[in-house]
Amino acid sequence: MRRRDVGRLTAATLAIAAATTVAACTPPQRESVPPVLDLPRVPWEGGPAYWSQFADAENWTDPSFFPIVIWFNGVSDDSEVRWDRAHGVNTYAGMWEGTDFALFPRNDVYWIGEGLNDTFDPDSPHWPGVFLDDEVDGRYSPTEGLTLLRALQSEHGGAGKFTWANFTQLVIGEDLDVRVQEQYVSIPDVISVDMYWYTIPFCDWRPYRGAYYVDPVPEQTCRSASSYGRTLNGLSVRDESDGRLRPRWGVVENLNGLSGADHVRYMAPAEVEGAAMSSIINEARGLLWFNQSFTGDCQSSGVLRQAQIEGDGFCGAEQVRAMGEVNRLIHDLAPILNTQSYVWDFGEGLDTMLKVHDGHAYVFAMTDGGIGRRRLSLPEGVHGTRAEVIGEDRAIPVSGGIVIDDFAAESTFHIYRIPL
Repeated sequence: MRRRDVGRLTAATLAIAAATTVAACTPPQRESVPPVLDLPRVPWEGGPAYWSQFADAENWTDPSFFPIVIWFNGVSDDSEVRWDRAHGVNTYAGMWEGTDFALFPRNDVYWIGEGLNDTFDPDSPHWPGVFLDDEVDGRYSPTEGLTLLRALQSEHGGAGKFTWANFTQLVIGEDLDVRVQEQYVSIPDVISVDMYWYTIPFCDWRPYRGAYYVDPVPEQTCRSASSYGRTLNGLSVRDESDGRLRPRWGVVENLNGLSGADHVRYMAPAEVEGAAMSSIINEARGLLWFNQSFTGDCQSSGVLRQAQIEGDGFCGAEQVRAMGEVNRLIHDLAPILNTQSYVWDFGEGLDTMLKVHDGHAYVFAMTDGGIGRRRLSLPEGVHGTRAEVIGEDRAIPVSGGIVIDDFAAESTFHIYRIPL
């Protein structure tokens, strides 16, 4: 949570936080409970328990499960699914209508959408959700869009599967009435916003408009990983309005997010990882990878599959490797990510998330778009003298409750594991 977020907790947020904190911190009577921090909790939808209300999402209640979705990446045989799983993908959205549903249960992966053909088993736990529509807010007037989305929710909701809709940046920007934005995101069971900060021309447009987002995006750090986190944070604010939180998924391009305009640039591998982690730090409950590239000299209708076919000769191979790296890290951390975060201000120039799991504090840290050395002040109750930096084969000292570390790029992230 960014430092400024502590001061923006609304009445609705505080009410949600109070309820979820009591639930999260009440110890069971039959066993001792490891120490937890005496801090408020970040409001959440309930983590893995959220999926228990949907009969076909029973497998998603496992605390070690974290949904990572690929957008339009067709599969035709087991070897292709295994390649995708090796890159951390466990869920698909958008696919050829002739796809054999048996590929999903056989490889322990999941489908979100409508039935594509007669092979699709509507009672299978490998078909946990339905995708309602994409960017309804940007394709229709508010009246038309809300009417359509409500009709789709009425058709598909309450039938054992969760519903999901993806929105444009209009639901967190200045062009729609706030009440309309709140109504849009309150309809489905899962929500996401696609805004491809690194690879679209938005940051270069004048007059600059990012300052008018729910969580304002500074012009000087617009094209940075921090903007993906601000997107999630803004979506969370809109989601809080009805007092019922739902999972928000981060959307990141694995190569390029642009279509219908002149080419801007491609993602760098470090940016792929940083954008994903910025989303996680800002409470993303899943990731969706945009998997197409429509401009420039590295175009693809399926980036992940083309990387499999062409190998290192593919122009997006390094980005796909980076996607796989961060996806695998997220899966490794799933039992930690699937716990309720704590509210804590670690200091200036930071974007952070604080978790506690198995007797350790986990501090996820990035900058707010800058680079350089940062000082993190730990909360009382975290008493370790050394912080293991996960995935970096190093540890750094903790002195007087302070961790000092360097962030070489705006996309750099560190994850510290410190004993309570």
